Amino acid sequence: MRLLILCLLIVILFPFSFFPYPYVYAQSNNDKLDELNRQIQEYGQKLKDLAGQKQTLTTTLGTLNTQISLTQVQISKTEKELGILADDINALSLKIGQIDQSLEHLSEVMVVRVRETYKQSYLEPVYLLFSSNGFPDFINRVKYVRSVQNHDKNVFVAMEQIKLNYDTQKNVKEDKQAEVESLKLKLNKQKSALATRQLEKQRLLELTKNDEKKYQDLLSQAREELNAIQNIVAGKGEETKVGSVSEGNKIASIIPTASPCSTGGHLHFEVAKNGANQNPANYLKSANLSYDYDTSKVPETVSPSGGWRWPLDEPIVITQIYGATFWTKYLNYDFHTGIDMKRSGESGSPVFAVSAGTLYRGSIACGGGNLRYVKVDQGDGLSTYYLHVNYI
Repeated sequence: MRLLILCLLIVILFPFSFFPYPYVYAQSNNDKLDELNRQIQEYGQKLKDLAGQKQTLTTTLGTLNTQISLTQVQISKTEKELGILADDINALSLKIGQIDQSLEHLSEVMVVRVRETYKQSYLEPVYLLFSSNGFPDFINRVKYVRSVQNHDKNVFVAMEQIKLNYDTQKNVKEDKQAEVESLKLKLNKQKSALATRQLEKQRLLELTKNDEKKYQDLLSQAREELNAIQNIVAGKGEETKVGSVSEGNKIASIIPTASPCSTGGHLHFEVAKNGANQNPANYLKSANLSYDYDTSKVPETVSPSGGWRWPLDEPIVITQIYGATFWTKYLNYDFHTGIDMKRSGESGSPVFAVSAGTLYRGSIACGGGNLRYVKVDQGDGLSTYYLHVNYI
């Protein structure tokens, strides 16, 4: 009986002691994780090296390709960690089940053993005295009985320790299950980032036609347009007063083709208060909007929350939002201060005043030509600007 209990305890406490597989498996996983971490460090260093180089199409594409590779390795690492956790959880579930079953059996056995042992403890001295072959034999038998009792007590203590181990294993399993959920969220973000990087590379190649000169022209144009917009808002454009306009009055039309500091027909709509750029979405009301990019991969969207009408009739296609965008990231400026838009399926669309005020026609030097715009002064320091337009 004691041998059986001892064997059960060994199996419970050291379930994998006689099998080398878990150790070999863990070592293999550690080697793979080490290799993935090494690759992550290499790509991180490469990104630092590229950041210090002159901005060209080659370095920009190199950065994107490195970011894509880095994200792919990060995804592989997260998937590997999820796989390891799944194996750990399965092993823990098996171990917990075995401990649970064995504890139930051991508890039954030990209750009987302890009860019988202590019953006998009151009878054995007299019994042993009369059944012994002399006093020395009696002493040896008493010592043996006490040894058995102590052994049973020790086994009982060990069983209590196993119960604690059982609780510990359950807690470890719960922690690992929580870690799995955290890693799943991380994996989803990494996959989303990968899709974004791949789409950004695709858009950049479409935009530049993989041509360095075209890329440098776009860089120059973007910087010049940003400088021109800042000067317009600062009041440095050449402006002529036209007169009062009401909300919804036609005030201009979009230039349907490329124009100074513009790659194609679109309206750049800007809002400023006391010379400081504002987010136009905070003033515009809800409208029928779509985007010329996949918003599930590039989550750059407009959230209107104001009461003004839009400067174009619906349906409206957004080509660039207010804020840090794909274009600002790869055309070397920090922030897009307006919203770029066009009317779906139409070129040369009419442009309307979003609210009542005083209309001005203006122009400013940009990209070797004059960028035309109109401004509506709403009073109280608030003005709206409509760029890349023809006057009416």
